[in-house]
Amino acid sequence: MTFEKAKVLKAVEKFLSQGKINAAIKEYRQIIEHDDDDLTALNMLGDLLARSGEKEEAITCFSRIAEHYREQEFTLKAIAMYRKIEKLKPRDPDIANKLADLYAAQGLVVDARAQYLVVADVHTRKGENKQSLQVLHKIADLDPNNTEIRLKLAEGYLKESMPAEAVNAFIEAGKRFLENGAFEKSLDAYSKATKLSAHNKPALKGVLSAHTALGTAEDAAELLEKAVAEGPDDPELLSMLAQAYIDAEDPAGAERATTLLMSQDASNYRRYIEVARVYLKLGQQNETARILGNIIEPMLAGREENDLLDLVNELLARDPEHVASLRLLSRIHWWQRDMEKLRATLERLAESAEAAGLVEDERYALTQLVRLAPDEPRYRERLNLIGGFLEEASEGTSMVEDPTLAPVPSFESFAMGETATETSEAEVADTSSEFEWNSVADDAVYDSNASFADLNETEVNSDGRIESASKIKRISDPVSTDPSVREFAFGDEEIAHATTDKLETADKANAPSPQSMMRQELEGVDFYITQGYSDIARETLDLLERQFGADPEIDSRRKKLEETQKPEATAAPDHSGAHAAGGIDSGLAEIFEEFRVEAEGEHAASNEDYETHYNMATAYKEMDLLDEAIREFQTAAGLTGSADGTARYFQCCNMLGHCFLQKGMPRAAVLWFKKGLETPGRSPEELKALQYELGSAYDELGDLTRAVEVFTEVYGLDVGYRDVADKLRDLQSRRAAQKLKKGK
Repeated sequence: MTFEKAKVLKAVEKFLSQGKINAAIKEYRQIIEHDDDDLTALNMLGDLLARSGEKEEAITCFSRIAEHYREQEFTLKAIAMYRKIEKLKPRDPDIANKLADLYAAQGLVVDARAQYLVVADVHTRKGENKQSLQVLHKIADLDPNNTEIRLKLAEGYLKESMPAEAVNAFIEAGKRFLENGAFEKSLDAYSKATKLSAHNKPALKGVLSAHTALGTAEDAAELLEKAVAEGPDDPELLSMLAQAYIDAEDPAGAERATTLLMSQDASNYRRYIEVARVYLKLGQQNETARILGNIIEPMLAGREENDLLDLVNELLARDPEHVASLRLLSRIHWWQRDMEKLRATLERLAESAEAAGLVEDERYALTQLVRLAPDEPRYRERLNLIGGFLEEASEGTSMVEDPTLAPVPSFESFAMGETATETSEAEVADTSSEFEWNSVADDAVYDSNASFADLNETEVNSDGRIESASKIKRISDPVSTDPSVREFAFGDEEIAHATTDKLETADKANAPSPQSMMRQELEGVDFYITQGYSDIARETLDLLERQFGADPEIDSRRKKLEETQKPEATAAPDHSGAHAAGGIDSGLAEIFEEFRVEAEGEHAASNEDYETHYNMATAYKEMDLLDEAIREFQTAAGLTGSADGTARYFQCCNMLGHCFLQKGMPRAAVLWFKKGLETPGRSPEELKALQYELGSAYDELGDLTRAVEVFTEVYGLDVGYRDVADKLRDLQSRRAAQKLKKGK
């Protein structure tokens, strides 16, 4: 036999009109049996079961719908259904936890906190302190600026032998203190975390950040030295140690740490730039040039010459005749193939070397100038005067007129410590066809197995270079007497260049006005009172009074709170006894109580906004949860205003009017419809529609005179609008009958 759903629905309507609830339930069961995806029928079945006292079965119906919405990520509808369940099964921890998670996802901090407190309260009554702490941690996450609570949570975790959770809580507290500029407290929190977990990277980074902010980065370096000694092959620890020395302005220590970091991964060569900057800041120009000389080849290979130029130019700005810096500059210009700048730099180099009495450096510059400009007699004359061409037998490269035959050393060859291709003396002698740069000081090759302790023993010798007999091997001895001078093989480079653009955006939340904040808080107080959270309500009112001053609305809530507590006075001893029976730890009790009395002083920083409340209210209205819908619409209206220039306030007024009409409260509906009509900037069509609704509200209220007046205005604007003509005729007829009846 075919199931006729329409026929069954008609039967349901008939039974409901006759008040036969059980018969209607039976019909709805048939619908669900044949179509278990009919959520509307399932919802109606749940409502009827609840009316008939079958709460558990009603909860089963609502739970199916709620889970469906939650799985489909219809968060607002899921919340609405769980609220229906909550009314049937108040303070159930499972329902409260699901509601709290959903509220948190929507940014409804006040409601999420209230539900989490229900869950935490159940756990504490049972003596399940670990579970309570986990829930309280969720509450703390709702208010990340409450750092003191996190410290207490951390102590609670320690008492419950939960060190990993305690470490995370200390780290989070340290992070918040650091962001708020409380550097001493931040350092204390991070230090407690490192005592529990010595090699925890986030904790060590936090210690470094806090020490740096306090100007005591050397203390962080001391702590990190110990960590590195226990884990010498950890690149992250080495990187932190190098940064600690940079922040402490200890370039020698930073160089040692960076050297070991390079032995692990040569791609970290850019860390030497920070070292060079510290040397430069301290006025150690020779050391700065030496560091730049060590990394110039991979930086050129990576097309990072601009960073090099900035530092070299800064060196020369301090000392325009600094020989080592001029040699670096000449290398950069050669790599750029800028022969005009190269020649000018070589001339400066020759002059500076002559003034400093550095004959070999002058011969070096003049040799390159002769090869660059063989027709210029003055270069050759001066070169012959001081000893002629520089004809070293050291390793180097030569470049013939075709520059592609002598490529620039690759980054890979630099990382591996490879040397340039050797050239014969005959090739060196052929100055008419070659332009040669000889390597005066070759790259150091670092042993990747070197320990940090060994590097600590590394010393800087008299010529300013790092020496360590066991860990660093030199390919050849330097020829130049200037400790920071290096020579490079110049040639043609074929380097791939890749860039990546990164865009960052940040959202800024609009904070509500103090008046709207207080309205929101008072609505929260109303919720606490109705849900039985007397302590939270009382403390919130005290805080509101301190923050906003005395207010009649606050006094009225206090009176309401006193009235609701009178019949519950006998139950108070049982509440405290439950905690005692559970054996709750005193520290945990303190945390729990602090959460319970915490006010929403920084509520404006939450993610609650107009759209969230308006959408939530709409979902409640669709579920016929009118009280909740009204609350959310009122909150949304409080977050906007009649003069905000948008239709938002107008929409709230309209929806509130309809909700109150649906609840059978036409007087309240009239109030909100009139507020909507007073909203500036609305179109004639919008105002006409709301006037029609106002007339209907007056009709429901029984005020036929005002109803006729309003409908007459609508009729005067548009005689064909909806059924206004029929409405007006009917109202006039009823009013006449009413007057006649009164006359008799």
